[in-house]
Amino acid sequence: MEIRTHHVSLAVNDGTSMRAYVSQPASSAAVYGLILCQEAFGVNAHIRALAERFAREGYLVIAPELFHRTGPGFEGKYDDFGPVMEHYKALKDSHLEADAKAAYDWLRSNGAGGDTSIAAIGYCLGGRVAFQAALTLPIACGVSYYGGGIAPNQMNAGVLNRASELKAPMLFFWGGKDQHIDTTQVNAVVDTLREAKKDYTNVVFSEADHGFFCDARPSYNKVAASEAWPLTLAFLSAHSSHTAKSASTAS
Repeated sequence: MEIRTHHVSLAVNDGTSMRAYVSQPASSAAVYGLILCQEAFGVNAHIRALAERFAREGYLVIAPELFHRTGPGFEGKYDDFGPVMEHYKALKDSHLEADAKAAYDWLRSNGAGGDTSIAAIGYCLGGRVAFQAALTLPIACGVSYYGGGIAPNQMNAGVLNRASELKAPMLFFWGGKDQHIDTTQVNAVVDTLREAKKDYTNVVFSEADHGFFCDARPSYNKVAASEAWPLTLAFLSAHSSHTAKSASTAS
């Protein structure tokens, strides 16, 4: 499927301005909008490639730059986390939720359809933001890949204390060999959502590490990534009022 890409500037309700990367089908209207939430390394080549991959499946995708307050346009290196920390530590939940809301509003204003046709997906840091979007926005569903900081950890208190606010079904992917998000944190997410009687699906790839879906990282796991992709598309489609037209059926 042919796509087109461009950047947009969004006004966030805290008075800031945020750039976002947009990818969409070129010749047909997308009926399903997707908020694509970045890793801690910014809206880099990997995230842009993901936006384009989803667009080829028929989605209108917007990837907001979550570090726009401290480092507009920032792209970190996977082998140097030091520069990332300055921006990561400056994040606040209210900032992330405001950014997700701005992206959501843009999708609503640009042809993504009603609430049940917008979802959120995120990787690493973005996995937490996708969960926060499901707490605060009337989206169809959320997908979190190895979302750090959902459960409490050494760096922050997490957001599980707000589980009762969850508005949408969630799909979680974790790596069984992830040293950043251990079994205790994964179990905390599952147990809390079960106790809150929320709709969730939990997938653990036993041989995968943190960042297993990113082919630019040493931890990339081709098998886990290949299995996660169709599960992701099926989940998004199942929880939408419209079925996104896949590239396979379009070709």
